[in-house]
Amino acid sequence: MGLLKIVHYPSPVLLTVGKPVETFDENLEKLALDMFETMYHADGVGLAAPQVGISSRLFVMDCSGGTDPSRRFVIINPEIIACEGHQIGKEGCLSFPGIYTEIKREMRVIVRFQDLKGSLQELDVTGLEARCVLHETDHCDGIVFLNRMTPFKRALAKKKIKEFQISGKWEVSRSFETI
Repeated sequence: MGLLKIVHYPSPVLLTVGKPVETFDENLEKLALDMFETMYHADGVGLAAPQVGISSRLFVMDCSGGTDPSRRFVIINPEIIACEGHQIGKEGCLSFPGIYTEIKREMRVIVRFQDLKGSLQELDVTGLEARCVLHETDHCDGIVFLNRMTPFKRALAKKKIKEFQISGKWEVSRSFETI
C-alpha cells in the first residue's frame, strides 16, 4: 500500500466527469486500499478517484474514522437513486485544504453501485454518511463543493484559494489518468 498525491482545485481532473470503471481486478483492489490509506492519512472520511488524479467513477468512504470496519465502503460507478430531507452542516474537501463552509445536502440517500467484485449493491445512509456519498459522487461527476456554495461563500472561498496559491501553500496538477 502507498500514499497517493491528493490534487487540488482547479486541477482539470476535478472538473471532468469520471469514466465508468469496467475492469474489476487486483489493480482496482490495490487502488482502493491506497485510497483508504491516503484518506486516513489526510484525516478525511471520503476520497474519490479524481482527487488522486484518476478520472474514474470510484470513491472510498469511512465516516467512522477507521473505528468500525462495517462502515468502510468502496463505491464504484455510483448512482444516486433516492434522496430525502435536508441537513445543513460544515463541509470540507481534501482537494480544498483549509476551506470549510456550511453546505445544504439531503439527509438520507440511497446509492446503487458496484463493489470491488463488480456486483451490484445498494446502500441506504443518513447524516454524515449521506453527506459523504453526495460529496464524493459529485467528484465522480466533475462537480466540486464550490458549486454547492452560495455565491457569497464561493467568492470568499475563491479569494482564500488565491491567497493560498500566492503563498505557495496550494499546488495544482494539470495531468490525470483513467483506469
